[in-house]
Amino acid sequence: MRVPAGVAAGHPATAEVGLRILAAGGSAADAAVAAVLATTTSESILTGIGGGGFATYYDASTQTVTCLDFFCSVPGLDVDTVPGPMLPIEVFFGGVPQTYSIGGASVGVPGVPAGCGEVHRRWGRLPWQRVVEPAITLASSGVVLPAAQARTLISVSPALLPGEGAAIYAPTGALLQGGDLLHHPGLDRALSLLAEEGPGIFYTGRLGQLMVDTVRAAGGALGPADLAAYRVLELEVGHALVGGRHVYARHDLNGTIDTLAALPADLDAMSRPARAVAVADALRTWGRQRLGDTTNISVVDHEGDACVITTTLGIGAGLWLPGQGINLNSMLGEGELITPDLEPGGRVKSMMCPLVVVDDRGELVVAAGSAGASRIRTALVDTLLGVLVDGLDMLSAIARPRFHVVDNTVHAELGYPEDELTALEAAGYEVNRWPDMNHYFGGVSAVGIAGAAGDPRRGGVGAAA
Repeated sequence: MRVPAGVAAGHPATAEVGLRILAAGGSAADAAVAAVLATTTSESILTGIGGGGFATYYDASTQTVTCLDFFCSVPGLDVDTVPGPMLPIEVFFGGVPQTYSIGGASVGVPGVPAGCGEVHRRWGRLPWQRVVEPAITLASSGVVLPAAQARTLISVSPALLPGEGAAIYAPTGALLQGGDLLHHPGLDRALSLLAEEGPGIFYTGRLGQLMVDTVRAAGGALGPADLAAYRVLELEVGHALVGGRHVYARHDLNGTIDTLAALPADLDAMSRPARAVAVADALRTWGRQRLGDTTNISVVDHEGDACVITTTLGIGAGLWLPGQGINLNSMLGEGELITPDLEPGGRVKSMMCPLVVVDDRGELVVAAGSAGASRIRTALVDTLLGVLVDGLDMLSAIARPRFHVVDNTVHAELGYPEDELTALEAAGYEVNRWPDMNHYFGGVSAVGIAGAAGDPRRGGVGAAA
């Protein structure tokens, strides 16, 4: 059975933009790029054009998979300035206080403009300006903030309120609530420049120079050479077999493909309690705890091509391009992502893992990705097991309670089967039973033979084209 055309995303407005582009004859790449640009308005609590990301593309005609890296890189190629100190803040993400760093020195070279341009160049059908146009319209009007994102805003507000953020996320002095209008003054102008002049405006054009001036005034090291040298990279594609289907994605920092490959081959024959222990063991072996947040867009077009793009700002630097409505990334403030081998021009590591699943004939089964930092892997593993092993429809697979493993602790959402938690305790895990379904556990968006769906934990949606 062929996967029907559709879009899944983290906000209804994001998905609507993708659907409009498909209806206009756009490819999966066109729709995904348009939706990514729309997230700069609709999901700016989680992501934005000032961040970075990854794309996985499935070409139905050749049955090939391509992974692209447009994540943030480390500045410093100009060697004419030394970054100042970052600003430490405390955020409560997942109910646990964690220290984070923001400010000018936390800003890495953004990759979203270049990544969108490269995805469109390789696989787009519509003119660039036509692809950017819906995001401009959305930025002009603003969007309704979903209740799920309003809850996330409470957690990350220490990073979002500095500078121009206060006027955007707390225009009356109190944080926006679900149902309020989220609007970014000036963003429509910035996106109009992107439409007219192309992604280069963020690297060698006027917005690039504005970015350098803004970051350096705030103590960062980002310079013209950093922006001019930025390139999108093509990555090795990893493979794992799950439920008799083939999963393809990049090798991410959290080992999603390795975790899937480590699962027992006979999962479908195991009891659910035994399977829970096997999954927890694989997650513990490969996983590492991380901070940050993301969003994901999954698109399948009428030709059967698929494009999955995951992007992030980190938490956000709290540093905005003046008058442009664009928050910059805080990737250098994610200390656990900065490894000793990184040098100026090198890529920051990431846990994002947009993926596709195909059958033995090479035909598409699922296109999926997730938000949620270290919980990305957990959310994707559980969703794929739901669809490929348990035979669930997409929304049921995404929405069902899941667990996340941190060292020897299993964090389980409200409603997770008690017999499985008992088996985990018997296997030596400490189980922390959460009182609710929570955005902490990730945010999957996926399109496949089981339907199109976004994660209700974050107000996500999915729809057929």
